Amino acid sequence: MHKDAIRTIVRVTLNEDVGAGDLTTNILIPPAHKSHAVIIAKEDAVLCGTALVLEVFRQLDPSLRVVLQHKDGDHIRPKDVLIRLEGRTRAILTGERAALNFLSYLSCIATKTRRFCDAVRPYPVKIFDTRKTTPGMRIFERYAVACGGGVNHRFNLNAMVLMKDNHRVTCRKNESLASTVRRLHRKTHKKVQIEVDHLWELKEVLEAHPEMVLLDNMSIAELKTAVRMTRKLFPPDKRPLLEASGGITLENVRKIAATGVDRISVGSLTHSRTAIDMSLEVADE
Repeated sequence: MHKDAIRTIVRVTLNEDVGAGDLTTNILIPPAHKSHAVIIAKEDAVLCGTALVLEVFRQLDPSLRVVLQHKDGDHIRPKDVLIRLEGRTRAILTGERAALNFLSYLSCIATKTRRFCDAVRPYPVKIFDTRKTTPGMRIFERYAVACGGGVNHRFNLNAMVLMKDNHRVTCRKNESLASTVRRLHRKTHKKVQIEVDHLWELKEVLEAHPEMVLLDNMSIAELKTAVRMTRKLFPPDKRPLLEASGGITLENVRKIAATGVDRISVGSLTHSRTAIDMSLEVADE
């Protein structure tokens, strides 16, 4: 993750959470009071977000000693000590919620991604995220996906061409899909991916040799047919990558992987999540 992005999001978060100051802590705790504290896992997970935790406490008190016991991407278990803190109690208490929010939120995405990756083994398919991210948090959520073993899709709309159904509806009415793909290839040097909803659309698109085809909301039987069609038309080194998308769950992802598609994109990695349970526990020095 980029250091400037970390500093910025932590500053915004602390401004939001702390405001003019931690009123309760500042009343109850003397400025010089010091404590030891630990952040502990309370469930199995994949850890992610430690750099944000370090930055939270750095901005609050650079003298605070923060020691990581695990690194991002590690599998953690209940009662594992993740981070140890030593120093001024005010900084520890004031930063507690922001630190835990970052850690539990990003660890959830990493954990969910790891579960999807585990579910498709041993098939040679990759799990991708999508642009269904929290506004302003994409760089962090994409990092969490990578920590879980997933692969990042295009970061923004300028990264590559991805022609979806609404593009097809609004572009030239008298132009075939194959002609549209060829036009896209002429206009850009970047990769081109075309979304199709039906096998007849796939057949037409394949005439133009796209780099990638997104098979949207197709059944298992349709996905198998799409793979057969593509393998029949192209040698392995010229074959467009096929990506399954839409309605992907942990319950059906293995069956989808078994169809032979190259990629599976899963929007729920980032748009549907439940925070990993963690806690910060303080003891007087």
